[in-house]
Amino acid sequence: MNRLWLLISPLALLLTAAALPQLGPGDAVRSIPQNSFGRGEVINYTVHYGLINGGVATVETANGLERVNDRPCYKATVSGRTTGSLDFFLRIRDQWRSYIDTTSILPLRSQRDIAENKYRKKETVYFDHLNDLAEVQDHDKDEPKRTTVKIANNSVDMVSGFYYLRTLPFDRMRVGEVIKVPGFLDGENFMLDVIYKGRETVETKAGTYRTHKLVPRMPDNKLFRGENAIAVYFSDDRNKIPVLFVAEMFVGSVKVDMVKYQGLKHPLNAVR
Repeated sequence: MNRLWLLISPLALLLTAAALPQLGPGDAVRSIPQNSFGRGEVINYTVHYGLINGGVATVETANGLERVNDRPCYKATVSGRTTGSLDFFLRIRDQWRSYIDTTSILPLRSQRDIAENKYRKKETVYFDHLNDLAEVQDHDKDEPKRTTVKIANNSVDMVSGFYYLRTLPFDRMRVGEVIKVPGFLDGENFMLDVIYKGRETVETKAGTYRTHKLVPRMPDNKLFRGENAIAVYFSDDRNKIPVLFVAEMFVGSVKVDMVKYQGLKHPLNAVR
């Protein structure tokens, strides 16, 4: 498991946890109307371990559209790095990128560029949603390889999952409602449950906001304390951006806190 999960694990897990409706085999291509995000959006976060600021993360979409397989796509990037004293012991410079079809909000191509101390990994994944396949290219300079993997219908990668989740109608969800999540990461398929917990007001470095709280149900693992260890708070407005992540890990509490933003499609409704 990459050390990035220790830096921005609540953010990364949510991004893989995009809530997808269960569609039939004949629904390989879909159309998802949305008005929550667009081009030129940038959201910045700081990562706290208790009182210690340990890292920063950014989620952004490029100003222009890209074309993949002759389809218009958002180029969306998530980056994370360590800061301060933690950077001396655990240097992280990671970038995750997805080219997201503007109609289906599905990834057509994704890339990972991981630099964690001496560890390096570069990978590109090409998604064929018509045939439910993913071609994974490992760009290892000594042993490059290419594999093809069968994936679930309408699978997302980490980054596209973040954007798809923002298209969901939180206002119409019931407290306790469970959303099934199919996805693809590290060459493997996964299914995750995300539970809607209702509305809550939270404080961030960028202000105080009314939010929708979601909790991904975690399987047994060595990082997080219990199946409800992660809580994610999306702004209760038309943007539906995540403003706060809180996680209980075996090494202590972690908080990913929004500090600033720009380029949103709609005004962000701060309480104060």
